[in-house]
Amino acid sequence: MKVLIVKTSSMGDVIHTFPAVEDAVRNRPDIDFDWCVEEPFAGIVALHPAIGTIHRVAVRRWRKRPLDGGTWREMAGLRKALRASRYDLVIDAQGLLKSALVAIQAGAPIAGFDRAGAREPSATLFYQHKYAVPRDLHAIERTRRLFGLALGYQPDLSALESGIVPPAGGLPGVEGRTAFLLHGTSREDKKWSVENWIETARRLADRQFTPVVTWSNETERKVAQAVAAAVPETVLVAKSPLADIAAILGRSTLVIGADTGLTHLASAFGLPTVAIFLATEPGLTGPRGPFASTLLAPADSKVTPAEVMAEAERLLAQRAISPLVGENGFSRP
Repeated sequence: MKVLIVKTSSMGDVIHTFPAVEDAVRNRPDIDFDWCVEEPFAGIVALHPAIGTIHRVAVRRWRKRPLDGGTWREMAGLRKALRASRYDLVIDAQGLLKSALVAIQAGAPIAGFDRAGAREPSATLFYQHKYAVPRDLHAIERTRRLFGLALGYQPDLSALESGIVPPAGGLPGVEGRTAFLLHGTSREDKKWSVENWIETARRLADRQFTPVVTWSNETERKVAQAVAAAVPETVLVAKSPLADIAAILGRSTLVIGADTGLTHLASAFGLPTVAIFLATEPGLTGPRGPFASTLLAPADSKVTPAEVMAEAERLLAQRAISPLVGENGFSRP
């Protein structure tokens, strides 16, 4: 059986789908999975060994140039590739009109959430199979339930495994414990202050950690450079391809991050991960993992470096005694 997964974005949403794939691999070994995803996140999808062909879409870019000849050629090429793959089923795990419009290009039956469960009820007009999954569940559990209903098994919700491992690579010449500080995020109100990141890096260095920072735009570069300048033990990683960052991230001892996709990736790798949420509710979309924790800023207060370090130390101690951790540092199945 050939199944196409449609989950095009964002990075966190893509990562939230991995546990559902892992469930399916264990319960339905007869299924071959392909995936349709926005082009920047193709490398993230490739982290799961069960995914075969990755079809890249560029809905965000296509919307900006709807009349461009190149846009139409790329869309036609996608449709041709999907039709040629002859899928038995498409699972629209996103529940949006845009994802449904991508899904129908495959010319196969589509499974998805019903009107009460889809993020955009209009998407269900294109589904042949609609399943009731409550909206008040975490996104990971909702997707796991959807896959189970569509593929005919009951997921074991008492366990959580993503099935992904970091790509090859790492930080050459750096030994000992590393702590990746993920300071960059999409909105200003979600950003922790540079002073807090510097203080956290300093506390980590005092505990014999090597802080690691990187950047993806000019604003983030200034923050990363400020941390590295204030705390000389810090390793500053230049702007790099996502796969290279994932390799370094996945081999970190500890990750402290803002509300950003890479924080979700760290938790999916099974790393001790402290997520700092300042302006958003982690509720149904926050990072989940065996050693992941979220600190939510109270309405009348702030998250402090001391609180972050205390939570980090708790997670590190928990991981040190956990029977789920293998010799390579990654979670055992």
